[in-house]
Amino acid sequence: MPRPSTVSIDDLLTRLLRIAEDLAWSWHEPVQRPFAMLDPIAWEATNHAPIETVLSTPKARLAAAAADVRFLQTLETAERTLEDAQRAPRWFKTNHRGRDRRLKVAYYCSEFAIHESMQQYSGGLGVLAGDHVKSAEDLGVPLVGVGLLYRHGYYRQQFESDGRQRILYPEYDFDRYPIEETGTSIACPIGRRTVTARIMRLTLGNTSLLLLDADLPENRPADRRLTEGLYKGEPDLRMRQQVLLGVGGAMALEAMDERPTVHHLNEGHAAFAAVERIARLVEDGLDQSDAIARVRASTVFTTHTPVPAGHDRYPARDAAAAMSGVLRRAGFTGRSFADLGRETPGDRSEPLCMTILALRLAEHVNGVARLHGEVSREMWRSVYPEAETLKDVPIGSITNGVHPGTWLDPAAAAFWRKHIRLKPEIAKPDEAAWSKATNVDPAAAWALRNVLRARLVRFMHDRLVRQSVQRGDDPSERLAAGAGLREDALTIGFARRFATYKRAPLIFRDRARLAAMLNDPDRPVQIVFAGKAHPRDGEGQEFARMVYRMSKRPEFHGRIAILEEYDMRIGRELTSGCDVWLNNPIRPHEASGTSGMKPPMHLGVNCSILDGWWPEGFDGRNGFEIVGHPVRRGAAARDAADATALYEVLEDSLIPEFFDRSRAGVPSRWVKRALRSAATIPGPFSTHRMVADYVTTAYLPANR
Repeated sequence: MPRPSTVSIDDLLTRLLRIAEDLAWSWHEPVQRPFAMLDPIAWEATNHAPIETVLSTPKARLAAAAADVRFLQTLETAERTLEDAQRAPRWFKTNHRGRDRRLKVAYYCSEFAIHESMQQYSGGLGVLAGDHVKSAEDLGVPLVGVGLLYRHGYYRQQFESDGRQRILYPEYDFDRYPIEETGTSIACPIGRRTVTARIMRLTLGNTSLLLLDADLPENRPADRRLTEGLYKGEPDLRMRQQVLLGVGGAMALEAMDERPTVHHLNEGHAAFAAVERIARLVEDGLDQSDAIARVRASTVFTTHTPVPAGHDRYPARDAAAAMSGVLRRAGFTGRSFADLGRETPGDRSEPLCMTILALRLAEHVNGVARLHGEVSREMWRSVYPEAETLKDVPIGSITNGVHPGTWLDPAAAAFWRKHIRLKPEIAKPDEAAWSKATNVDPAAAWALRNVLRARLVRFMHDRLVRQSVQRGDDPSERLAAGAGLREDALTIGFARRFATYKRAPLIFRDRARLAAMLNDPDRPVQIVFAGKAHPRDGEGQEFARMVYRMSKRPEFHGRIAILEEYDMRIGRELTSGCDVWLNNPIRPHEASGTSGMKPPMHLGVNCSILDGWWPEGFDGRNGFEIVGHPVRRGAAARDAADATALYEVLEDSLIPEFFDRSRAGVPSRWVKRALRSAATIPGPFSTHRMVADYVTTAYLPANR
C-alpha cells in the first residue's frame, strides 16, 4: 500500500529522528538528503548534524515538509537505503563458520572520528578508528568500540590576523548527539578514589560504540576533567584518562554484558585494559602467570608511531599509584608492574611506557604499514631479548586504509558506478572493479576532475571569506579573501596534523623559485593547506603560523590558502577536489598516513616521499616520488635537499604533465597517471581490506 501523500508533524519527527539515531547515515549519502532538504541553512550551520537540524527547524517548515510529496519520497528513499544496508550480505558470515562465528572484538581507542558534527577526534588516529568501526559494520565483523566521551572534544582553531593560533574549547550538548544513555554506570578505581562514569552508546547499524562520561555531579572536579577534552592538560591527567579508558573500558564491557573474545588495543593509550583483565582472571582463581598468558593470547595491539615523543611515558611510581587497586587484585607489586612497561626491567630510573606495557601483554602486534613494521621491529627490539635476529621480533604489519563510503564523493561514486560498474554499497575486502579504471575514457575522467576542482575552489572561497569576517577584517580584505583562486589552476593540497616531522612549510624554503612556479600565467598553480597543531606543540603552531603568513605575502596572494578548523568535512572537500596530494615528512617518521589514499578515488594523484604507505602504493606510474634524503649532515641540509627534490618534481614532471593538453584540451599523460592511480590504490588501501586482514591474521588466531 502506498504511503499517504502527507503525514503529521509528529510522525515526520519520529521518522527523521529514528534515522538520525543510527550513525549509518554518516556514510550513506541518500540518508542525509532529507535533513539537507528540511533546512539547508541549518544543515550547514550545524556541520551536517541531523538531530540539531531537526530541532532547529521552525514548525512551519516541518509542516511544509510533512505535506511535500517530493520530500516524503526522499525520506522513504533514506529509510529504504538503511534497510537495504542492513539486509546486504556480510563478508564475515559468508566466509567464516564454526567456532570462528564466536568471534567478538572489543576495540579500544582514545578517539573515534565518525562524522564532523561530533568532534570526538583530533586527527589520523581517530579517523582510522572511525573508519575501522564502519568497515567492521559493513563486513559484518562482530565488534564493539570502547572509548571516552569528551565534553569539549578536541579544540576549535582560528587564526589571528598575524597567524597565531587561537584555541577555542566549545562545550557540546550530548542531547543533540545521536547518542543513547544506557542507564548503566561503572565505578572505576583510579588511585585512592573511585570515579563514576556513565556508559553512553553510539549505534552504527549492528555495531556499537560504548563511550564513558565522567563529567557527573557525584565526581570531584578533578575527576570530572577526565572526560573534559581530548589530549588536554598535564601528564598526570592524561595518565588518569588512560586508566579510565583501559580499566573503565573493560569494566564497561562487563557491565553491558558484552563478551568479547578478542581485545584490540588501538595504540598504547588503552594498555591498562590488559592489566584489569589479568586482575579479573586472578580473582577467578587463575594463577597470575596463566592469567597473563591468557590475556596475551587474546590481545591484539596496534602501534601507530615511530616518533619517540608519540609514546606515552609516566613515572613508574605515579603509574603504580594510579593503578594500585587493580594491581592488588592482579597480584602485582609496583615494581613488577613497572617492569612490564620498561625496556630494561629492574632499571628503577626508567619510566613506564604505555607502548611497552602493551607489547608485553599482547601476542598479536602490528605496525600500520610494511615500512612501519620494519621500523617498529628495530625500535622495540630490546623488548624481545629472545629474538635472535630482527626478523624474529614478533611485530608484523597491517597497512591502514580508508572507508570508501565515508570518503568517496557522491559525484565520483556515480561516475565509477557508470564507467566501471563499481557497487560501493557492497563491502568487499578485494574490490576488483577499480582495476578497470584504466579503461575509462580520458575526456570523461578529465571532466570529472574539473567538476570536483571547481567545487573545491568555491568551497575554499566561502571558507576564506568566513574566516575573514570572523577575524573582523575590513571590507576590502573580505573581498580579497580567496579572490585569486582559479577553477582551472593545478591545485595542490597539504592537509594533515601540523606535527613538525610532517614539515608543512618545506615547500617555502626557496620562495622565489616557488613564486615563479605559482605565478606562471600560462600554467597557474595554487596550494591549499589545512591542519591543526597540538595545543601544547609550540613548534607545530609556529609551522601553521608560517604558512598563514606566507599566504599573505604579495608573491603568493591568491596562490596560497590555509583553511581553519581542519575536520572531516574539510578533509572530504580537499581530498576529492585537489589534483595533487603533497606529503613530505622526514622519512621514516610517517607510520602510515591515510589522507593520501583518498584522492585517487577522485582522480587525484600523490606526490610524496617514500614513507608510510606510499612505498607500497607507488608503482612509478600512479603518482610522483619525491626522492628524499634521510641521511644528511644535519636537519638543515636534509631539508634543503628534500625541498630541492620537491621543486624538481614540480618543475620537471608534475606541472608540465598537467598542462600538456591535447587538441581536445585533455592532458593525456596526466589523465593516464590519474586513472592508473584510481586503478591501483582505492582497492588495496581500503579499511574493508584492512579489517579483513585483522580478522584473518590477528582476530581469528586470538579468538582460537
